[in-house]
Amino acid sequence: MSRPPAGASKPAVWTNWSGLESARPSETFAPVSANAVVEVVGRAAERGARLKAVGSGHSFTGIAVADSMLMRLDRMSGIVSVDGELVTVRGGTRLADLNPMLAERGLAMANLGDIDEQTIAGAIATGTHGTGAALTGLAGQVRALTMVLADGRIVRCSPTAEPELFAAARVGLGALGIVTDVTLQCTPAFLLQAVEAPEPLGEVLGRLDELVDGNDHFEFYWFPHTDRTLTKRNNRVPVGTTRAPLPRWRRALDDEFLSNTVFEWTNRLAARRPSLVPRINTVASRALTARGYTDDSYRVFASPRRVVFRESEYAVPRAAVPDVLTALRTWIDGHDERLPFPVEVRFAAADDVWLSTGYERAGGYLAVHQYHRLEHRRYFEAFEAIVAEHDGRPHWGKLHTLGVERLRGLYPRLDDFRAVRDRVDPGRMFANAYLERVLGP
Repeated sequence: MSRPPAGASKPAVWTNWSGLESARPSETFAPVSANAVVEVVGRAAERGARLKAVGSGHSFTGIAVADSMLMRLDRMSGIVSVDGELVTVRGGTRLADLNPMLAERGLAMANLGDIDEQTIAGAIATGTHGTGAALTGLAGQVRALTMVLADGRIVRCSPTAEPELFAAARVGLGALGIVTDVTLQCTPAFLLQAVEAPEPLGEVLGRLDELVDGNDHFEFYWFPHTDRTLTKRNNRVPVGTTRAPLPRWRRALDDEFLSNTVFEWTNRLAARRPSLVPRINTVASRALTARGYTDDSYRVFASPRRVVFRESEYAVPRAAVPDVLTALRTWIDGHDERLPFPVEVRFAAADDVWLSTGYERAGGYLAVHQYHRLEHRRYFEAFEAIVAEHDGRPHWGKLHTLGVERLRGLYPRLDDFRAVRDRVDPGRMFANAYLERVLGP
């Protein structure tokens, strides 16, 4: 009997952050190098077994569920090299760790999402994005990838080396191989001035283009059962501007106590007394006060999210955002749903990444949430029906019900992606039930 690869451990239950997906893999591995990954891939090939790599488990879908062998990339973390503004990092590096490491070198990522718990490989695999009319998702910042394929080869791909694999793997869904290194196009470190303020929904929708185009990063949160929003404007400031971060007490009060501790309390109350939700949302939206501060970009982009919830997010053409929100509000007002979580609305530029939600289309991103102790299915189904009227594209890491036939009409390069998959993983070593649904067998 062959010895197990280094880093192998006994089976244990794996669960994603939301608790919606779990697995009991036959073996778990934690390699420390690309060569160690090759060894595990060889073991899977010998057994005819499936193998899935997992990051932080922050996807809500079953995209990372391992029904046979599981690989954790936690030990493959850190910066490999820096060449000007090109930075190569190991695939298991968490964004929360990467951002300070970049800052120490005078660098930053041009845009980020609103959480930083994901690994870099997991974030790009699922199409993670931030907000900004002139900025793409994280995959648009990728310049090269190093992967271990199902046949055990270590392959580096870029626009000039294995260009079709690169085009597919920038948002690869974990379906093409194990990403061991990612080369990112970074930018000199910069400060953002953040301005957050409550505004009526009608006013926001009435001047949406002005707000989106007039700020580097604009987003807003609408509180169901009310006409209130919280708007967020983040803009770069001139080089040499002095940092003016939130006082430590204010950040602890707003971002930890109010946004997490108190929000958990109000959601538990909502779960026990759903009839109180409209009143809770009204109080919460009116309790919000304007605030402004200037800080390192990554400290402004990401916020702690500790309240467990379910989420579905779709990208629609930017011009469709007011119609979608209006239809969603009409549905909510006409149904007995109680929704203590706000609806998040963001914006991003078009890109050329095959399975990106922004492929050749500037988008508005609408995300609906529900507290984990409350039923979410009817609300999410209604939302999915509304965005379907506008060719909504689902976020790969968030809840949706679409299958390959519908997705083929939304992602023009899906069949090109499938052809690359047929070439690099003909035996479907990296498949699972979720990938069978969205990509086909």
